[in-house]
Amino acid sequence: MTPELTRPVRLQQIGAKGLSYSVVATDAECRDLSIRLKIPAVLALRCEFHLRPTNGASVEANGRLLARVVQSCVVSLDEFEQEVVEGFEIRFVPDGAVSDDFDPELPDDVPYNGDVIDLGEAAAEQLALALDPYPRKSDAGGGGFEAGRAVPFDLLTKLRKQP
Repeated sequence: MTPELTRPVRLQQIGAKGLSYSVVATDAECRDLSIRLKIPAVLALRCEFHLRPTNGASVEANGRLLARVVQSCVVSLDEFEQEVVEGFEIRFVPDGAVSDDFDPELPDDVPYNGDVIDLGEAAAEQLALALDPYPRKSDAGGGGFEAGRAVPFDLLTKLRKQP
């Protein structure tokens, strides 16, 4: 399966001093990403990477993700635009060298094959991680749970107490 957003970079391009690289998604790539991420729309996506070689075959990367997406509110189901701004650190490692040990203090390992890393796929993964899993429109209210309003369990309790 071909990724929706691909920007292959050969390890030789990085060089000893590192490499800065920008990924900017096209309209078609944004449309395809929204389908993959199961959100109404990805309106814009830009991801800045600074790559640094390490000892061995790994490449460290830090960067910044900037995106504009449309999500559905978990309370009202209304669609709304949301800005996504996220800094990140990742480490590209040869396929098969990904560590099974989870350490939240270390950057995530992203496997690559051969001598090419895909910064487009890395940008798509960073967007997926940065999205709010429970998006809520600012004016959505509490969905019936505001102070002073009855909530479903209170209503059930009252019904159960009636003769």
